[in-house]
Amino acid sequence: MARPRTHDDALRARLLEVASRSVSTGGEQSTTVRSVASAAGTSPSAVYALFGSRDDLLAEVSAEGFRRFAAHLDAAPRTDDPVADLRALGAAYRNFALADPHFYRAMFDRALRPGDDAPPPVRQPTFVVLRDAVARVLGTTGDGAEPAAVGLWGMVHGLVSLELGGLLPGEEPDRAARYAAATGAVGQALLAP
Repeated sequence: MARPRTHDDALRARLLEVASRSVSTGGEQSTTVRSVASAAGTSPSAVYALFGSRDDLLAEVSAEGFRRFAAHLDAAPRTDDPVADLRALGAAYRNFALADPHFYRAMFDRALRPGDDAPPPVRQPTFVVLRDAVARVLGTTGDGAEPAAVGLWGMVHGLVSLELGGLLPGEEPDRAARYAAATGAVGQALLAP
């Protein structure tokens, strides 16, 4: 008879959620194995059994965030209209940040890296999707589109950060309309030849 697993996927997911909240609210330095385990209703040994170390747990928080982010970007429609596709990616970026704000903050505001072997941010698959979408709009190669893609990323990130910080007034439909108008106006300027 197989030995039952004491630390299952549900506990692993709960620990990642708790750790992402801890990092996003108190920072990486205040996130300890003991505090995460306690908040998740388990023991520190469970954290070590599932992740190996505190550093591995933090790297996995980032990696999980990027997996979730990639899923949102992958769900954006791909059509024959490169401008519409780029707008859809911008909406997917915002939707991810609003759906998973703790992971978003851990990934970007706290800059947790998904492990030492992870590529730099502009080589992450989630950025490459944006770069390639910008290249389609500009009719250039991926690397030639990188400066405009970085500009768009900065603009979208800034708008989302303002919204998560409660600095954009209005209800959700107002904020969504403001986001779409700003990304459309500034995005056109960034993509102009």
